[in-house]
Amino acid sequence: MSTVHPHEHSDGKIQGWHRDRLAAVYIRQSSRQQVLDHGESTRLQYGLTGRAVALGWPASRVMVIDEDLGRSAANAAVRPGFARLVAELTMGHVGLVLGLEMSRLARAGRDWHQLTGAVLAGRGAAGRSRRGL
Repeated sequence: MSTVHPHEHSDGKIQGWHRDRLAAVYIRQSSRQQVLDHGESTRLQYGLTGRAVALGWPASRVMVIDEDLGRSAANAAVRPGFARLVAELTMGHVGLVLGLEMSRLARAGRDWHQLTGAVLAGRGAAGRSRRGL
């Protein structure tokens, strides 16, 4: 059983139908050197699984996508983790996407357009899906 703090739901962005889906934690750093030099960032990103649990998702329903560690966001076509995230969103499997720097999740408008149907939460951006949240 997870603890959900009252302030976590005060803005009404997260609805019951979001929690019926998976929470996705998207983990990425731009280069292999950043992964080596900034272990704290990697640790904080993996720690977002606890944030999803605090928001009401059971740990078993939190999916970690970390295939893009060490890959630049300049070209979404070479990021298998981003492709997996988009596929999961497109199929309606994901209700929440967590990331440390969400503003760097995608650089092109075309890539952002694919991220619909879930609440996006993290530093740099907090957004709503286009489904009326």
